[in-house]
Amino acid sequence: MSVENNMQPVALKEWAVSVKALQEGKQIIVMRKGGIIEETRDFRLLSHSFYLMPAYEHQRKELLKPLYYDDMDETLVNWSPDMGEMTLSSYAEVSDDIEIQDQETLDRLRDHHIWNDTFAEERLKWKRKNPLHLLILKVYKLDKPISIPMKPAYTGCKSWVRLEDGIPERNMSPVMPESKFAEERDRIRRAIIDL
Repeated sequence: MSVENNMQPVALKEWAVSVKALQEGKQIIVMRKGGIIEETRDFRLLSHSFYLMPAYEHQRKELLKPLYYDDMDETLVNWSPDMGEMTLSSYAEVSDDIEIQDQETLDRLRDHHIWNDTFAEERLKWKRKNPLHLLILKVYKLDKPISIPMKPAYTGCKSWVRLEDGIPERNMSPVMPESKFAEERDRIRRAIIDL
């Protein structure tokens, strides 16, 4: 697959350890409620396809399952807060945007992600009246990662960034075969929808 960006491309900011898990096929979901400095402070799906931009500042090891502590450490090896460039190495397409309102539904997802129960509960409880968006993603790894200059517009606690300089066309390959993705997607949907 290759992506040509005739419009200004966007990226979803996500913990670097989560991006790593997505790229390695350890999970196919992210949970969103919106960033603190979002325009509306609520999450909305800006695009059904986007680059995944690793975010480092707010990662908290104590919100991961212990099995993934080393993965987080790996993401921090070459990172510093004053880096002049950001590397994008994956792309995602949303297959499902499911709204979750209750803890019981959230608990059924426990085996499908790298976060511990505290992380999931905090996401659900923050801005309680708003639903938690569960995005099921088909993830692609770029054949060649893209380095882009870090810009002030890319920083801060927000979900989406518009990639100001555009992105050259890149070839990419799915992280998991279609059959495996469909199987995992069905397992998640059965756990929370088809009760």
